[in-house]
Amino acid sequence: MNFLAHLFLSGDNTSIMVGNFIGDFVKGRQALSQLAPMVVKGVELHRAIDTFTDTHPIVQQSKNRLRPKYRHYSGVIVDVFYDHYLAKNWTDYHDALLPDFAARSYQTLEANLDTLPDDVQRMLPYMINGNWLVNYARTEGIQRALTGMARRTPYQSGMEEAVDDLIRHYGEFETEFRVFFPELEKHADQFLLSQK
Repeated sequence: MNFLAHLFLSGDNTSIMVGNFIGDFVKGRQALSQLAPMVVKGVELHRAIDTFTDTHPIVQQSKNRLRPKYRHYSGVIVDVFYDHYLAKNWTDYHDALLPDFAARSYQTLEANLDTLPDDVQRMLPYMINGNWLVNYARTEGIQRALTGMARRTPYQSGMEEAVDDLIRHYGEFETEFRVFFPELEKHADQFLLSQK
C-alpha cells in the first residue's frame, strides 16, 4: 500500500501514524533504535501491512495483470493504484472528509519533522504543496505520482505509462481493491489491538 493507506490504517495514535508513514525509509536496527517506542510500533505496523499485502492472492492478481510489462515494479504500481481507489471511495471507509484527513495528516507529519528521516523531510513539502493524498483520487494525480516515482528509480521502469493500464482495467483493479482492503483493515486493526 502507498502513503494514504498507511496513514489511514494507523488509527488515532499520531506516533504510530508517523512510524507507519516513514516505514520504507527506516533501514536497519540502528535507525530503529533512534525512534520513540510508539513510532517503532508504527514502523512495525507498516511492515505488517506490506507483508500482508505482498503475499495476498488478490493483490497477486492485480500484480499479474501488470507483471509482463513492468516486472518487479508491478507491486509498487498496484500500491499506488490501490491508494487511488481508497481516495476515490474515501467516504466508504472513513467518516472524515478526505481533505480534512489529509490536512490533519500533513499537520501531524510537520509537527514531528525532527523524527522524519532526511529523505522524508525533503519529500514532505512537495507532498503538501501538491496535496498528494487528495489528488490520488484523480487519475491525473496517479499519473503525477507514478511519473515522479519513475524519475527516482535507477532503472527504466515504465511506471509513467501505468495510468494507461489503470484506465484499461479500471473495473478489475477496483473490484480487487474492494475485496482486499477490508481484509487489510482487519489485519491492521488486529495489529493495533495487540499493541495495547
